[in-house]
Amino acid sequence: MTAQFALAHPAAATGQCPVAHGASEHGVPTKNHGYAPFAMTDPFPSYAALRENEPVMFDEELGYFIVSRYDDVKATFDNWQVFSSENAQAPVRPRGAAATTIMNDGGFTAYSGLSARIPPEHTRLRAIVQKEFTPRRYKKLEPTIRENTARLLTQMLSHPDARGDFLKDVAVDIPTITILGLLGVGPEMVATYKKWSDSRAAMTWGDLTDDEQIPHAHNLVDYWTECLRLVKNAHDQLENNENGDNLVFDLVQAQSTGSEISDHEIASVCYSLLFAGHETTTTLISNTIRELLAHPAEWQKLIDDPSRIPTAIDETLRFSPSIVGWRRKALEDTEIGGVKIPAGSNILLLMGSANRDPGTFEQPETFDINRVNARNHLSFGFGIHYCLGNMLAKMQDKIVVEETLKAAPGLRLIDTEKIEFGDNLSFRAPTSVPVTWGENK
Repeated sequence: MTAQFALAHPAAATGQCPVAHGASEHGVPTKNHGYAPFAMTDPFPSYAALRENEPVMFDEELGYFIVSRYDDVKATFDNWQVFSSENAQAPVRPRGAAATTIMNDGGFTAYSGLSARIPPEHTRLRAIVQKEFTPRRYKKLEPTIRENTARLLTQMLSHPDARGDFLKDVAVDIPTITILGLLGVGPEMVATYKKWSDSRAAMTWGDLTDDEQIPHAHNLVDYWTECLRLVKNAHDQLENNENGDNLVFDLVQAQSTGSEISDHEIASVCYSLLFAGHETTTTLISNTIRELLAHPAEWQKLIDDPSRIPTAIDETLRFSPSIVGWRRKALEDTEIGGVKIPAGSNILLLMGSANRDPGTFEQPETFDINRVNARNHLSFGFGIHYCLGNMLAKMQDKIVVEETLKAAPGLRLIDTEKIEFGDNLSFRAPTSVPVTWGENK
């Protein structure tokens, strides 16, 4: 995820908040303990206030119950029978008439791969798809990830002014190339897929006007058409007895041997993976490097002992996750934390707040790569929808940190306090990670 989320939220350009709260978001007064749903640069003080004063709060303007304590978030994730994931991929703002026409005429029928599906459909599909996310497949990807990381670092470190943007110079391309390779697409398509991915983010989690939706609608039609093409191509390879060494081919092959998965479902898996597989990992890589460099003592610990990298990654996931909020819908009258939740209510689970709950994490506002329970974070969700690609994301992040420690142990952040995060309901992505490796001034 990159700067597109700043664009996905027109309020960033107008200086006005799309949520008419009653502190201040874009200069507009807010209520609810300073909570501003789309403001991501520093939401953590408002999270702390919510946990302390109103851990389950109904935000009238957003129309969601906001859940901020660890135990409540975890329990809600775990109770899929009552709290459905069916709204997880629903647009925050409904599509306008023009965008709807474009997408209908273009044959856009994409649906969630897994995250918004519910049992028994979710159970069936996850069992099939999960078989393809194997350690063998990851191990095969590792050399290419390492080569790409070393190449991109070398390019960045060749800048004559000894300055770079770790986000754009390294973090964007690594997971994008990786997920495209996993799905059988060449690296020459990186820019195109990024454009489509940006549009998906804008249309689903942004707050666009009807006119602003139009170019994104065209992109989503192209995106879905490409997913359908990948499935057809895999069928052609199978019919011609060709070996397609990628996830799409493997799913088509599984279908041919009796696995209960349709072409539309395979295309929907592609549609989801091509987005989730690189956007959140780009942010994870960016945030890991950013937090480590912002805490030089922790960076030095990794220089001294790189075996601590996995724990450092889990601490980053806890302290600065890619996704800070995820959605659920109540299927019946129920309660969360003693607050009554009517059937049909939309719920926003603040994992970014839960991860800093002092009831679970000691000194939660401290970034500590030696934290013994960092792995208890909820950044990959919990329960039946726990992120399927978590191992791949962490492997890529680990490789990037390893290669950066070798190539640029003296890397430093520039203007740490000026780093901003694009406005968005769920994703907390820095718009840049400026770094230098030159001499101290």
